[in-house]
Amino acid sequence: MTTTHAGGVEAHLEVYVRAFNSGDPDAVNEHYTDEAVSAWDPEQPLSGQARKDSLAEFLAQKPTLTAKIRESHVTRDTALLTVDWTMEVPGENGDVERLSGIGTDVLTRGADGNWRYTVDAPYGDPRNTAE
Repeated sequence: MTTTHAGGVEAHLEVYVRAFNSGDPDAVNEHYTDEAVSAWDPEQPLSGQARKDSLAEFLAQKPTLTAKIRESHVTRDTALLTVDWTMEVPGENGDVERLSGIGTDVLTRGADGNWRYTVDAPYGDPRNTAE
């Protein structure tokens, strides 16, 4: 699967969602910097091989992701995104678990022009918490 985009943050998200929905961990990991931190569980952020292993384990469940940028703030080579996302995760008994949130992500643009996650925080926006 080719995931090269060299476009803006919108192109990054579009190609990321396609890679995620393909279930291919290598294709998804192309969208992260080597030192990226993912806070899929805010109490236990992961980086390095632990992040990659957790992602591969989750993708094996065949989740389906949709995402849309709510806000983006872009400087020369850094972007802060707020993203509305939903996900359906098939269960073993045929049920589907539905997840959703407002993510807060930091991306950096590499020398190749592609954006990559430095921080991936799917529940990072305070609007995820009911007051």
